[in-house]
Amino acid sequence: MAETASPPVPGTHRWVSLMVHDLAASRRFYGALFGWEFDEHAPQLGPYVRALRDGHPVAGLGEIAAGARRVVAWLPYIATNDADDTAARIRDCGGTVAVGPLDVEHVGRLAIAADVGGAAFGVWQGGPRRSGPFTGPHGAPVWNELITPGSTGVGLFYTNVFGYERVPEAADAAPGDRIVLRLDGRAVAGVRSVARGALPHNHGPHWLTYFSVPDVDEAVARAAELGARTVGGPLDSPFGRRAVLTDPEGAPFAVIQSAER
Repeated sequence: MAETASPPVPGTHRWVSLMVHDLAASRRFYGALFGWEFDEHAPQLGPYVRALRDGHPVAGLGEIAAGARRVVAWLPYIATNDADDTAARIRDCGGTVAVGPLDVEHVGRLAIAADVGGAAFGVWQGGPRRSGPFTGPHGAPVWNELITPGSTGVGLFYTNVFGYERVPEAADAAPGDRIVLRLDGRAVAGVRSVARGALPHNHGPHWLTYFSVPDVDEAVARAAELGARTVGGPLDSPFGRRAVLTDPEGAPFAVIQSAER
């Protein structure tokens, strides 16, 4: 996932981060599972490290302030050319902006928001482009999928804010069941409708990040050894073999092998 000097395309998913209660333990878990190494980065955000795979930054891990109550979940950051304008559109379309927009030294201008269903996501202005979905080395984030009760209204929210085209993932899919968000014909992210009772314990609507692995079954077995729990799969899909897990702090994530959109 090499970075270049090219600016990110607005609407693309360009970064993922996870805020945890025990940063050291999460570093050990993800480092052992994906072969990540870590470096300190953006200290003004509090305890925070970048995860590196083969020298390339792939994700961020930060520590939640002691005593703070917060759901642990992976957060995708969506590129924009103007974080302030995007924040205003988020509010106009019924979402909320919880943090920012604010400037982060050597990173860009960021905001953290929630869509109309309550799922959190980030907005990021500035910085280089990263590779697209379903590409990248072992341990790279390759796809983000929104898990939410009812995809129609939420999908419309993202269309109005980021200009996505919404298309069914499969020709025979039920209306609103599973959609793909596209920019100029290119798949950017997915939205999957689930029953509210099917959402993970202590999680409402949320974004699920998929990480590339060479062998899903081996990754699931290794994750279990490290304290993770398997939620779904492994199973074969049109996009590759995949499985959904929760890490030792309960953050949902997925692994997928040999898949491209």
